[in-house]
Amino acid sequence: MLVLGTSHQPGRSSLEMKAGVLHCRCLKCFSLPARKRVRKQVRSLTLLSLPEEVLLCVLQCLSAEDLLAVRAVHSQLCDIIDNNASVWARVSFKDRWPAPDTVWLFEKAAEKGNFEAAVKLGIAYLYNEGPLLSDEGRADLCGKMAARFFSLAESLRSTVADPFIWVFIRPPWSLSGSCCKAVVYDHLKAECDTNLERRGSLLHCLARVLQLFDDEERHAEALRILEESSNCGTVQSSYLLWEQNRSASMSDPGRYLQCVRTLRDYAAKGCWEAQLSLAKSCASGNPLGMEPRACADLVAQIFRSSPSPVRTMQNNDLHTQGINDTMRYILVDWLVEVTTMKDFSSLALHVTVGCVDRYLSRCSVAKTRLQLLGIACMVICTRYISKDILTIREAVWLTDNTYQYEDLVRMMGEVISVLDGKIRVPTLLDYGEVLQTLLPMECRSAHLFSYICELALLCSPLTVPGPAHLACAILLLTRALHNYAPVWSNQLVENTGFSKQELVPCALLLYIKCFSQDAPKDYRHVSLIGVKQRFESDVYQQISKEPVLEFKELCQVLQVPEVEPQIEPPNASGHSTDIHTFLSSPCSNSKRRREDSLQAHRGSFVATPTAELSTQEETLLGDIMDWSLDASCSGYEGDQESEGEKDVETASLHRDALPCSHK
Repeated sequence: MLVLGTSHQPGRSSLEMKAGVLHCRCLKCFSLPARKRVRKQVRSLTLLSLPEEVLLCVLQCLSAEDLLAVRAVHSQLCDIIDNNASVWARVSFKDRWPAPDTVWLFEKAAEKGNFEAAVKLGIAYLYNEGPLLSDEGRADLCGKMAARFFSLAESLRSTVADPFIWVFIRPPWSLSGSCCKAVVYDHLKAECDTNLERRGSLLHCLARVLQLFDDEERHAEALRILEESSNCGTVQSSYLLWEQNRSASMSDPGRYLQCVRTLRDYAAKGCWEAQLSLAKSCASGNPLGMEPRACADLVAQIFRSSPSPVRTMQNNDLHTQGINDTMRYILVDWLVEVTTMKDFSSLALHVTVGCVDRYLSRCSVAKTRLQLLGIACMVICTRYISKDILTIREAVWLTDNTYQYEDLVRMMGEVISVLDGKIRVPTLLDYGEVLQTLLPMECRSAHLFSYICELALLCSPLTVPGPAHLACAILLLTRALHNYAPVWSNQLVENTGFSKQELVPCALLLYIKCFSQDAPKDYRHVSLIGVKQRFESDVYQQISKEPVLEFKELCQVLQVPEVEPQIEPPNASGHSTDIHTFLSSPCSNSKRRREDSLQAHRGSFVATPTAELSTQEETLLGDIMDWSLDASCSGYEGDQESEGEKDVETASLHRDALPCSHK
């Protein structure tokens, strides 16, 4: 096409042909286009831009609510989440509990392999806390659902892990009406015939339940089930059978040798209870006929394979939640009082404190829930360790109803989830038994050893060494305080792997913290001496009243310079004014101190058993349960927590004559 332009300026009438178009060179008709800067378009990065492997790692770290929100953003994200079971298996339900509108989410995650979701669903259905079910046939339906998710939770653990679900369905059971625990037991028993993969662990749980009944017929049935479980390869069942048969083989040397060889096989399979029993057998003699050095090496191997020290969270993280060492000290002192009042064993106390520390090493907890964590751990551990248990209702009462029944049930679910169902781990006492078998001490020295072990529970810095190292340091301190010579013999060095030089720093730190420093005080300026009072009993020969060596004398016995180990100063945030907001632990039987401060602060602190019950010799109230088991704390009628255990609990509390004058 030819376009003609007329020049509008003189001398600019020439025409120019470009690309078949004739242009005029005047400014009106022709001008060069302005040069534009071309910018490269940067590709926007989104979650979908990430490689799928990286995206899955990101999704696995989300909470359940965040995962649902991401899932709703894009159809491709929805497909990735729905088609990858690893995302659902790793999603977090921390501080979340099944509710009518979220139970589907828990069930989906549980079916995809989420242990936390399965545990919380099992407990929620067992105690009817969360899912909304009709009253008709509630125990049967709840029991069926609880058995389903308890079994699923057990199947998600390692085959060598110690089965745990029996803790929740153990007796006592309801004596009248339907019992949800019994329903769970029946469903698990029926599942043993169909779920061959997990048959061994399920049979182990059934046997543990039957062993706790006062019924010879059930005891015989438990042994038969243990044998079936052992044949399925459950090493824990094999070890329990070994314990049953050990006494019968002691009189026959040939049978005893075979018995110890069998124990060695179980220890080699990773059963730590068998490992400790083997160490005690070898420490008391040489049952396998090995060379003395080889026998000592076998015992030392048990100490070298001790669990790693419990590493607490960084101090900044704990302080963000308002928790410090003083608060932990108060909590443990209170747990000691509960242990003393309920006559639980020292082992139950050590396992409880161990669960608390392991939980705190993995999760933060608000200071207002620290006491709830402690009492939840004790409820779980007494069911694992003791024949007599701490019921949920009684535990709620011990906190002065600061928490409700459902709060405690849900915290139990949190604890089991965080600890991966691993309740029992080796403690100071376990290694202490090996040490005292190796080199027995006088009865009074054994009580001093136990006393220092419980004092060590109060001090969180002392959890840094592993239990084997700490047990050896306590034994060294005990022998030094009671003037044993030599204070650390070559036999102890060979059988533990620890030299005296390795143990002295920890032993001196123990002495400073347990015997030189004043005990912390609560907000009412009452010293927290629950452990000291516990060992003033004649059962322990009043060992806590015994005077101990001065630090200078101790250093002379240990043959070390008189230099105190460095100890971090107490944290400034641990003032008493902050303590009563989460727990107060008046740990004295002194009526005068209680009367001076108790009434003035009646409404502002959490009552503890010893303070409220120190007048039990004077008062016996027949209606104690009228207020402590009110409707706000009730479970549901299908569970023993609200029927049979109520009878047991009432009898126990009446036996202890607990007054309730503050209500």
